[in-house]
Amino acid sequence: MNCKQAETLVAAYVDSEVDALRGYSIRKHLLGCAGCTARQRSIVALRTRIRIEVPYYAASPALQARVRATIGAVRATAQPQSRPTGDRWGWLTGGVLAGCAASVFAWTLGTAVLAWRAREDFAVAAVASHVRATLADHLIEVASSDQHTVKPWLSARLDYSPPVQDLANEGFTLIGGRLDYLERRPVATLVYRYRKHTIDVFVRPDASRAPMSAMRTVRGFNVAHAGGASMDWLAVSDAEPAALSALVQRLASEDIPQ
Repeated sequence: MNCKQAETLVAAYVDSEVDALRGYSIRKHLLGCAGCTARQRSIVALRTRIRIEVPYYAASPALQARVRATIGAVRATAQPQSRPTGDRWGWLTGGVLAGCAASVFAWTLGTAVLAWRAREDFAVAAVASHVRATLADHLIEVASSDQHTVKPWLSARLDYSPPVQDLANEGFTLIGGRLDYLERRPVATLVYRYRKHTIDVFVRPDASRAPMSAMRTVRGFNVAHAGGASMDWLAVSDAEPAALSALVQRLASEDIPQ
């Protein structure tokens, strides 16, 4: 077996989806090929990371149907127009198709996992920023309940213009805003007062739409998330989860693409 043959079979081999003959051939090849061995270790590391870091959710019937439809489409387009005669090529053809499907699935899942992890890390960074600003008494850099004052101040310091609303009539009073640096880029932070609680709402453009928990707790603070038409909304506070969720959902519902 050479590297070109092994490349499409390593993923299936790692998942124990090859027969004994192919398994023996791959093992023998890996003993003498550093490149393919590195590929095998990378796949094993990705599988381990997924198992450790990603929570397990049962697939819904709708998701199962979409996956089956996608696999069916891949199989339909991957069928060769003509197959070599002779049984000796049967195992190779099947192995190539299985290896390609496994590689595509591993790449797609791995990309989704890393995107999900990045989004969850943003929530952790937002909580850290909220704590720092509270302890340093630096929650507000532009103090105003007037959206026409807060919005221009933030827009002048960012490469995007965050929507700003005062929802005092709904219990969430805008008291100002500030500029934060999260994930090495400036992010707009709107500051609201809800009863005796201060709420930071981090607003940033979101093109990825990677999944993120709608509600979670980080270091004792509640974190609520909602995606609008053009912006990503993340609220951090010690206020009750229902209030945070209501706030970000309200802000996201009024988010109009700019």
